[in-house]
Amino acid sequence: MIDPVLAARYRALVLANLARPGAPGWDPLGPVVVVDVARQRLGLLVGGRLAFEAVISTAKNGLGCEENSYRTPTGWHRILARIGDGAEPGAVFKAQKPTGEVWRGEAREEDLILTRVLTLDGLEEGWNRGPGRDSRLRWIYLHGTNQEHELGTPVSHGCVRLSNTDVEDLFERVAEGDPVLIAEDLPGAGLGLGRLHFAGVAGSGMSALAQFAALKGGRASGSDRTFDRNQRPEARAQLEALGVVIHPQDGSGLEGDCAALVVSTAVEEEVPDVVAARRLGVPVLHRSELLAHLVARYRTVAVTGTSGKSTTVAMVFEILRGAGLDPSVITGGELVALQREGRWGNAWAGASDLLVIEADESDGSVVRYHPAVGVILNLQKDHKEMDAVAGMFRLFRAQVREAAVVGEAENLREFAAGAATFGFGEGAGLRAEGLSLGAERSAFRVGRTNFVIPVTGLHNVENALAALGACQALGVRLEAMAAPLAAFQGVARRFQVLGARQGITVVDDFGHNPAKVSASIRAAHLRVAAAGGRVLAVFQPHGFGPLKFLRAEFVEAFTAELAPRDHLWFLDVFYAGGTASRDITSAEVVADIAARGVATELASSRDWLVDRLAAEANSGDLILVMGARDPSLTDLAKAILGALPA
Repeated sequence: MIDPVLAARYRALVLANLARPGAPGWDPLGPVVVVDVARQRLGLLVGGRLAFEAVISTAKNGLGCEENSYRTPTGWHRILARIGDGAEPGAVFKAQKPTGEVWRGEAREEDLILTRVLTLDGLEEGWNRGPGRDSRLRWIYLHGTNQEHELGTPVSHGCVRLSNTDVEDLFERVAEGDPVLIAEDLPGAGLGLGRLHFAGVAGSGMSALAQFAALKGGRASGSDRTFDRNQRPEARAQLEALGVVIHPQDGSGLEGDCAALVVSTAVEEEVPDVVAARRLGVPVLHRSELLAHLVARYRTVAVTGTSGKSTTVAMVFEILRGAGLDPSVITGGELVALQREGRWGNAWAGASDLLVIEADESDGSVVRYHPAVGVILNLQKDHKEMDAVAGMFRLFRAQVREAAVVGEAENLREFAAGAATFGFGEGAGLRAEGLSLGAERSAFRVGRTNFVIPVTGLHNVENALAALGACQALGVRLEAMAAPLAAFQGVARRFQVLGARQGITVVDDFGHNPAKVSASIRAAHLRVAAAGGRVLAVFQPHGFGPLKFLRAEFVEAFTAELAPRDHLWFLDVFYAGGTASRDITSAEVVADIAARGVATELASSRDWLVDRLAAEANSGDLILVMGARDPSLTDLAKAILGALPA
C-alpha cells in the first residue's frame, strides 16, 4: 500500500534538486519519477499525488557518473526509450533487445534484464551527460530483475532494478521524455519529509504534529485564522519558539520549498491554503495520514476509545518517562508535566523509538494506524453510532503489530481474544482490587503491587489499568510503574482544579459527551461529599451536530448524575465557523432537562453567568465548567474563580 505522506519526501527531493544545472522546466502538475537512493525506493509524482511507488535496488558501489565506476548516476535525466512494450513478463533483454528467452522464476546466478526497459538520458552536461560520464552511453536503465529477493538493498551496478510486476506497472504510467531524478538524501535530520505546512496549526492535533516535526529537527510552518485575527498569542509564541514559521492563511505558506500541506477534517476545500496547494501541485495530506506514517515508523502505543484517551496517553507517557525510556508523545490533551517544563504540552520528542498517541475514532482515522501496542478503552455512543465505531475498532485491533490491551466491558469482548484485559471483574488480567476512591486521589492494588494515583474517579482507575497494561507490553515491570503513576501530573482540562476561594472550588473540564459528563459529575460529587457541598455545573455544547446526535443521551446523563441540590447552566452551542447546520439550540435541551426536574438554566451571556455563579456559590460547593473545542472555556473558568469573594 502506498504511504501518501511519502509524496512530501519525493517532492522535497525534487525541490532540493531544481537548482541543478540541467534541471528541466518542471511542471508540478505533471509526472516526475524520483529514485530515492537512501531509501531504495522509486516514486512517481503526478499532480502532487504519489501515484506509484516501488522497492528498488541500486547503487551497490555508491553514487557517481564516471565511466566504468559501476556507480549510479545522480541528477536529472529523461526517459529516452520505452523498450519491451507487450513483451511477456520475464522476457530477457540484452543490449536493449529481446533475446527470445523468458525467465520463469528459476534460480540463476546471472543478473538478467527482464520484462521492460526504460533507458535514461542525462540532462546535466558535464555531470551525467558528455564524454566519460554519459548515462545513455553507460547503458543506465530502469528494468526488471531475476534477483527480486535482493530488492530494498543496494545491489545493482548503476542501473535501477524493480520487480517485474512493478516495472510493468511503471512502464504503463510513463512516456518518453518524462523527467527522472536520481537523488541523494535530503540534507539535515528531521522526519526526512521536507517543509510541512499545517493549515489550522493552532488546533490541538495539528499543533502537536507541527511541534513534533520541529522537535525532531524537521522544518514546519503553519497558518491559522485565529492568528490572523491576532488571537491566541501564547500559542503562536510556543510554535515560533520551536522554529515553526507562521504565515497568514492566504496560501502564501505554500510557495517556495513547501513539500506538503497538512490539513484536518475541519479544513475545507475553500480555505486559501488548500486552493493554493491544488494550484501548485503541493500534496495535501490529512493529519491522520501523517500520524499513521509516524505510528508505522516508531514503536508506537496507540490508545483509542470513546472516553479517556488523553488521560491514558499521558499516564503511559509519564510511566515510560519515569522508567527512563525517553518516549515521544503526540496527543490532543495538554500534559501538565510538559506545561511545567515550558512546553505547549501536547507533544514531545524523546530520543527512543517509543511513541505514544491518541487514535481518534471521531473522524474515523483510527483505522489508519498499525501500532506496536493498541489499547481499546471503551465503546460508547459519541460522535458515531456504536456499531460504526465497533467496525473501526475491529480493523484497528487486526492491525496491532505486537500486543493489544482491551477493557473488560461486554461490548469489547470480540476484541479481547489474545489481548491483555483490564478492569474490576474476575476475568480481567489486570484487575484492580482494594479500591479506594477519595476526593483527590484513588488507590488500588494489582497483584502484589499497590498504586496510588493523584486523580479521582473510577474512570481514572480504569485509565490507569490500561496504561499499566500498555507499559507491561513494552517490558516495564509492574512494580516499576508505581512511583511514576503516583507522580502523575494530569492533563489540562481533564478535571483540572484551577483553585479555590472561600471554600468554593473551580474545575476546568473537557467533558463534552454524555459518558465524560457523567464521569466528571461523579468525580465532582466525590470532592464535595465531605463538606456537603453542591455541584454547580456549566456546560457548553461543542457543536450543533454532536448536540443533536446525542440530545437524548445528554438529557439522561445530566438527569441521572446531578443531585437534587445541584444546578446546571447551559451556554450557547460553540460555533467555530464553517458550514455546520445550526438546527438545534441549547435552549431546547435545557427545556428537556428542566422537564425532568433538574434545576437548569440557559446562560444569557458569559458575563451574566460569572456574576450569577459568584452570587450563588457557597463554601463547600464545586463549580464544574465543561466543554470541548473552545479554547476560551479555560478563560471563562478563570474568570469565575476571579469573581468569587476573596
